[in-house]
Amino acid sequence: MFTWSTEQIDPRDRFDYWREVRAKGLFGVTAELEPEHRQDFFGRFSLRKLGNAGLVELRASPYRVERRDGDIADARSDSLCIYQQLGGGGWFSGGRLEDFAVRDGMFATSYADLPYRTVPLRDDGFNLRIIKVPVADIPLPRRATLDELVPKPVQDQAALRPLLESCFHDLVEGGDAAAADTAPLVQALAHIALIERGVLRSASRLGQQALRTGRLSLARRLIARQLAQPTLSPTLVAYTLGISVRHLHVLFEGAEMSFSETLTRLRLDRSRRLLRERPDWTIADVAFACGFESLATFYRLFNAAEQMTPGDYRARSA
Repeated sequence: MFTWSTEQIDPRDRFDYWREVRAKGLFGVTAELEPEHRQDFFGRFSLRKLGNAGLVELRASPYRVERRDGDIADARSDSLCIYQQLGGGGWFSGGRLEDFAVRDGMFATSYADLPYRTVPLRDDGFNLRIIKVPVADIPLPRRATLDELVPKPVQDQAALRPLLESCFHDLVEGGDAAAADTAPLVQALAHIALIERGVLRSASRLGQQALRTGRLSLARRLIARQLAQPTLSPTLVAYTLGISVRHLHVLFEGAEMSFSETLTRLRLDRSRRLLRERPDWTIADVAFACGFESLATFYRLFNAAEQMTPGDYRARSA
């Protein structure tokens, strides 16, 4: 992870440095800001490699951004960009775009080497994440190209949006995972984005593989969100995903653990954390907060995993 902030630069030089070194050199864009506002400028970003792809998180005070023809010629990227707005919002315009705004939580996609203009919607400036995936790393249908993908928001009502969002957050939360571990997820994220943009057919082999990865990612998130429900079942998760229970089990067949094994592991993980962090809770409080249907079931599964009782685990962790 590489991080950088304008706090390292004299306030008088912060925007000039950001414009010439960071905006042009790292992002390949032209940055503009009135001279009277430059002294108050701040910006920071982080960059994490995901194999050949990169995850950038950026926060900065307001300024104008353009990716011009000259910027593209000087810093070609040849990448698919997937953006998530984290706060405030941004307005996109220019070139062949239909002007649009993205607001907190929204996603947008584009091919990197097309011109655009963007400004923040509010005074709190830019706050977003971008995953850039080199086109060379994205298997594509024959004769398919991405050079027409002008920036465009992912439609909120699209059934694909939850799958894209889940894969995106898996990569964000993946920490220092090895490139080999992130590559299938990066490819699935790119392909889901391209299905949403109409470049890839969902019924194709690549499309089906991406949808399986996305549904498995979302299924795991749905399980994690509802762990405290003793009635959490494959039927409930399958219904939420809009697939059959059989299809849900097929998704987990290709994973390291089955649905029930995943559910048990997540419940035990949460119980360990609560045993450490909530000494005021009884063992029963912990068990039922994690969705175990009975105290006896919790003791049996915990003993099998840790070779000790929950009480002994808590005492050793104190």
